[in-house]
Amino acid sequence: MVQVHNHVSHHLSHLRLLALRRSFKLVAPSSAMRDLRPSMLSKMELRRFHAVAITAAIGCIAALANPAPVRAQSADLVLCDRIAADPADPDKPADVKGAAEIASSDIATAIKFCKRASTASRRALYQLGRAYAANRQMAEAVGAYRKAADKGSTAAMVELGTLLANGSGGERDETQARTLFARAAQAGNARGATNLAALSANVGGSSDPVEARAMLAKAAETNSAEAEFQLGLMMANGVGGPKDDTGARAMFEKAAAQDHAGALDWMGSFAESGRGGPEDRNAAKGYYEKAAALGNEDAKAALERLKCPLVLKTKSGEVWTHLCF
Repeated sequence: MVQVHNHVSHHLSHLRLLALRRSFKLVAPSSAMRDLRPSMLSKMELRRFHAVAITAAIGCIAALANPAPVRAQSADLVLCDRIAADPADPDKPADVKGAAEIASSDIATAIKFCKRASTASRRALYQLGRAYAANRQMAEAVGAYRKAADKGSTAAMVELGTLLANGSGGERDETQARTLFARAAQAGNARGATNLAALSANVGGSSDPVEARAMLAKAAETNSAEAEFQLGLMMANGVGGPKDDTGARAMFEKAAAQDHAGALDWMGSFAESGRGGPEDRNAAKGYYEKAAALGNEDAKAALERLKCPLVLKTKSGEVWTHLCF
């Protein structure tokens, strides 16, 4: 065994450490080396071995005195992500599941840890806004969303825009909401595009429908079911561009594959009538059944219509009875 003691004092100006003292014990690398008697080693070999041992000890001390920078996330951000991450947030790490709604039992914890982490993370700022909103602290939620949006969080832009559009966070401001949705949509956020299109429809199409359709097309490329459905509606109705039943059916089919209730209902309608593709009443029934199971009332009515396709009316036009098969 070779015992090496080395006392090192190293001034670290940035860390304000006066000295670093360490004691190291170097162990021979194998049992064969331990069995060697001193007489079997020449003086030169012993000197070389001591030199290597001392060099290794100094190297270890230097490594401890200058540790590599830590790249791991803070514990606060990890906990914030675990209970307050938004599944639809583009900033969310792939290995974080997220929660559509923050559990009531987690709200206080989310506020605590997201607030700590928000000083260094725009994602945490956005998640802090979600926690405040879940706790009905709307003024605080607006403040957190605004700070996160200013730092480039498109998810925060969408949530802040939603609060401004419906007046939940204070005075209603559709102009600012539209600006926020447009910023998010231009950055590729699908919810920003769909909300922009919905806002345009609700206020009488005051926004450019051509631009809205283009943004939805861009958002649909991210496989957003809602963007695909909204784009399909615009194509089916010829809004913001030419009417395109084939393209609309393709959009509805993609969204329906993700269990979008509205898209399933529209796919049922297109398949039943043969619009934009082949007519297939059996497939239509399947689409309606899936949509109805998700709570779509139009699909439920369509299923009843399929069961009783013939309607007998009175001379005045009132429904008298249905003929079912």
